[in-house]
Amino acid sequence: MTSPKPAVPDIHALAKDLRAGHRAALARAITLVESRRGDHQAAARDLVQALLPDTGKAVRVGITGSPGVGKSTTIDALGMFLIEGGHKVAVLAVDPSSARTGGSILGDKTRMARLSASDEAYIRPSPSSGTLGGVAAKTREAMLLCEAAGFDVVLVETVGIGQSETAVCDMTDFFLALMLPGAGDELQGIKKGLVELADMIAINKADGDNIKRANHAAADYRSALHILSPRSEHWHPPVETYSALTGAGLDRLWKKILDHRTAMNASGEFAGRRREQQVKWMWSMLEQRMMARLRSEPAIRARVKKMEAEVADGRVSPAVAAEQISEWLR
Repeated sequence: MTSPKPAVPDIHALAKDLRAGHRAALARAITLVESRRGDHQAAARDLVQALLPDTGKAVRVGITGSPGVGKSTTIDALGMFLIEGGHKVAVLAVDPSSARTGGSILGDKTRMARLSASDEAYIRPSPSSGTLGGVAAKTREAMLLCEAAGFDVVLVETVGIGQSETAVCDMTDFFLALMLPGAGDELQGIKKGLVELADMIAINKADGDNIKRANHAAADYRSALHILSPRSEHWHPPVETYSALTGAGLDRLWKKILDHRTAMNASGEFAGRRREQQVKWMWSMLEQRMMARLRSEPAIRARVKKMEAEVADGRVSPAVAAEQISEWLR
């Protein structure tokens, strides 16, 4: 005997509870937007639309960095610093690999011990939808839900590589790249594309015997940034040092994030970026919707499978196949 499907929640009641800051309502709302059921997706669209007037006020910060740089420790320390300053902090992840690995932030919750225990924080891993577009779209919706629930700082962690960094940059106001003090090889591991996206580079583990090396690394990065084009003519990315372990320098990081917001608002660029975020979200949702049709409609799925075989055998070119499949979706 199959168990009955969970009912579609009362959107009006859910929105009311979420606006009141009920954590259970926020968890239910995010689960709803992550659902692949058609009726749930329709309800999620109505919910996000209803909550739009309550969104957009939070500071959205994207955080990236290579494994071992201390992202989890940094988010835990920065989150607690902000909570002590009166903020409510939500932590989300963009991880296209989570379908295979479970997503590192699931383990990171144990390493964000203080933050995960705080009533003023909310930590949510990315949905394991397996494709970057799907994960990014759901993370955008989750961000809006967190804002509507009263979280005024949203930290979005990218635990993937490459395109996931661009995706996080496209959905946040400030993109923070974390680096480590190395043994003179800092610039060898620098990724030009990443640094061009970054609004600030922060060197972690600037404590104890590492302080001198951290300062040296910061000087090297500052020199490198002079030959790269910044994202905005109104903001030149600073390079700061800090220690997630001791908390030293976290106040400077936050001040730079607020200074950036002030500069972007003064130039009008902040509103422009937010408008771009909305449009990119629309395209991401459209691509996701089209891919969902390819997977869900049996007739189209069978024809696509046949077309794949013809492309693999060299009987049909990929360009012709793509055109034909797009015709089937009309």
